[in-house]
Amino acid sequence: MALNKRDSPDREAAESLAIQALAYLAGEPERLGRFLALSGLGPEQVRRAAAEPGFLAGVLEYLSSEESLLLGFAEHVRVAPAEISRAQAALSDHRCEREIP
Repeated sequence: MALNKRDSPDREAAESLAIQALAYLAGEPERLGRFLALSGLGPEQVRRAAAEPGFLAGVLEYLSSEESLLLGFAEHVRVAPAEISRAQAALSDHRCEREIP
């Protein structure tokens, strides 16, 4: 998946990338276990949490917090690490807009 490098990714592309990131984390028990421990979620809660505003942005933020994890995922999905950051920002911006009454 390639995101436009000049513009922020649209929400759909950002969500797609975040879902791929979640699948990447789930692909290895140790990666998933660390994510679940830090997020406070149990395995049975992930599906429900994924529908909550901000969860997908949090997945990308988690990936971005550890360089080796970020680079491994970027290589796995063949995108530049900066595209992951832009997707996270796009999802975070959308979340903030939804919270404003």
